[in-house]
Amino acid sequence: MAKVLILGAGISGHTAAQIAKRKLGDQHEVIVVSPNSNYQWVPSNIWVGIGLMTTEQVKFALAPVYKKLGIIYKQALALSVHPEGGGTHEKPYVSIQHISPEKQGEKEEVEYDYLINATGPKLNFAATEGLGPDKFTNSVCTYDHADHSWKNLQKAFEKMKNGEKQIFVIGTGHPMATCQGAAFEYILNIKAEISKRKLDHLAEMWWISNEYELGDFGMGGAYIRKNGYVTPTKIFTESILKENNIRWIKRAGVKKVEEGVIHFENLEGETHQLHFDFAMLIPAFAGSGMKAFDKGGAEITEKLFAPNGMMKVDADYTPKKYEDWKSSDWPSIYQSPAYANIYASGIAFAPPHGMSKPMINKNGLSITPTPPRTGMPSGVIGKIVAENVAHQIKTGKNDHPHKASMARMGAACIVSAGYGIRKGKAAVMTVFPIVPDWEKYPKWGRNINYTVGEVGLAGHWLKLILHYAFMYKAKAKPFWWLIPE
Repeated sequence: MAKVLILGAGISGHTAAQIAKRKLGDQHEVIVVSPNSNYQWVPSNIWVGIGLMTTEQVKFALAPVYKKLGIIYKQALALSVHPEGGGTHEKPYVSIQHISPEKQGEKEEVEYDYLINATGPKLNFAATEGLGPDKFTNSVCTYDHADHSWKNLQKAFEKMKNGEKQIFVIGTGHPMATCQGAAFEYILNIKAEISKRKLDHLAEMWWISNEYELGDFGMGGAYIRKNGYVTPTKIFTESILKENNIRWIKRAGVKKVEEGVIHFENLEGETHQLHFDFAMLIPAFAGSGMKAFDKGGAEITEKLFAPNGMMKVDADYTPKKYEDWKSSDWPSIYQSPAYANIYASGIAFAPPHGMSKPMINKNGLSITPTPPRTGMPSGVIGKIVAENVAHQIKTGKNDHPHKASMARMGAACIVSAGYGIRKGKAAVMTVFPIVPDWEKYPKWGRNINYTVGEVGLAGHWLKLILHYAFMYKAKAKPFWWLIPE
């Protein structure tokens, strides 16, 4: 009997667990370790943050689902990886600390034959002084954060109803933050709610971002086909903000937040301040912080992980000039080069480089979005990693019939711009491939026939339908596997 150990139960880890168990059946063990007792459909946290969904609508308890599927579940935090075994263990293992009420604080060493690291990102609020829901800004990165943001947003709305002007600042809270799309959704939804309440005259709205140009989204921007024309995402994004009377500051690296004041540097090296009444800023992402040790107990963390804590995989991490980066640098099977039975999926893997051109100001501050790997790519990667592991266990072969390079993968992004059955709106953008390939597509970097953008009510309906479809799939309801990633 083989043991597949999966760390994390987010979109990528949960997908990997479902697929692995379905492929392997009862003949092998699938074990999931996650500190969170709930699964959350992160894309809908935006709607929790504006009060149009509750936390209960975007989450569910993991234990009953895993029990139904025959997956062993441990609510615990992974502390360290021991890929060569050691101590009393001949087999490799992971040291964990339980968080569940019945085993609170207990430590355990869990052996494995295959390890899938899907821990996702550490929300590194501490990288920016004063950032985060326990400091001076809000967040929509988790359902609890989003619910907290809604409570604070209601206070701002109440002040506006009483005739008090409010300044809203939404965007990125670190010079190298990613997930601009989530922040972009949030500012558009706040704007829609303000307009619904007829309070536009009392709202001053700002978008602040580390993007060199708007619409970069950590993907180096894109050219999209819209209404028969090819339009850069810069124009697409600027037009949406202008239409909603939202001002913007780009090329900004937020360094510090105090009560009501954001301090940032720009690419010219100048320091500026931006005042706010309500702010939601996305933090930097980092790895989970796991350590690694060899059989003798010597630390080998650098062997498995990049400096940011993300796991090294089958990518080309050779330092290169921006002009020398290639789509072929990106991984396709997400296997550790150090240990063949270890994989990383979703945000847990270390990208070989950014997609956006690196920008550094005269003070040495890098102001550049890091690559996004959330949502659809995370699910697809989790699936192919699980399929490859199951294939190896069942056949005894060491090959990888399933591949999913982000340089060969397309993605659809639905940016909510207002919630409502009749008046909802969303911008739907598809890109193919996610990582631009200037050798294959020298004119646009991507296949322009599959890189498109449209805004309208249909997009809102599509996002709403996908919310229920993917929650159904994640709950392992009948025929869940027929719903694609």
